[in-house]
Amino acid sequence: MFTGLVADLGTVAEVHSTNDGVRLAIESPLARELSEGDSVAVNGVCLTAVGLCGDRFGADVMNETLRRSSLAEAGAGARVNLELPLRAADRLGGHFVQGHVDGRARVAALDPDRPGARLRLELPAELHRYCVEKGSIAVDGVSLTIAALHDDGVELALVPFTLEHTTLGALVPGDEVNVEVDLLAKYAERLASA
Repeated sequence: MFTGLVADLGTVAEVHSTNDGVRLAIESPLARELSEGDSVAVNGVCLTAVGLCGDRFGADVMNETLRRSSLAEAGAGARVNLELPLRAADRLGGHFVQGHVDGRARVAALDPDRPGARLRLELPAELHRYCVEKGSIAVDGVSLTIAALHDDGVELALVPFTLEHTTLGALVPGDEVNVEVDLLAKYAERLASA
């Protein structure tokens, strides 16, 4: 379980193809806090840390995850949002994020809105239905509040800290991002349909 509060920006150092997907080698000082087999969120995707060595850790990304997430496009040199899992004694500053990406969204715009920016995402209908104004959404692992709903997506207000300390400030129209909708909305729909 994660909170969507990014702890560090890591760098993909290497990408190696495997029979089941790829193994990413990621550089970050957070690697020193990991043990073999620990969970770590990489752009919002919960992965298992392997091959720890100093400031570097490996993570296997299965073909299923490559199909559902933007990690398929993460090449050497790519910057990624990293978060360690929530501990029982930690503050819950974001919202409950599982690291189970529901799908991808396309960046429609990233416009200055001093002192921050407004990020507009086009969402598939199967994800859009879980969104409400002032509700929570995780974008590339970052916990955000939905500022406005549109027929085809959402608009998010990004504060300067988020722009500087996550990958979201570097987005351009056409980029794809990982989206995890609010877990509570999915449960509410399931219960209501029963």
